[in-house]
Amino acid sequence: MNPLTALSGLTGGASRRPVGWQMQLRVDHVVNQVMQTHRGRPEDDIKLEIQDQLRVYGVVPNKRQIAQYASAISALPPGR
Repeated sequence: MNPLTALSGLTGGASRRPVGWQMQLRVDHVVNQVMQTHRGRPEDDIKLEIQDQLRVYGVVPNKRQIAQYASAISALPPGR
């Protein structure tokens, strides 16, 4: 499934959503993908991967937020 397909299906009620909600969905999607593939790896590798994948979606990452995600993913046990 194309990741943006899920976003395009959300219509109506846009005026009730907070500003930046699509960007946060994209960040959540990328973090979940990286969590599956980079568990237990060094934080710097994880930061780079998250930043690279977010740029594909046109999202400029918040460095502090990315560092927190990278720290949490690095602390997870390695994946299979």
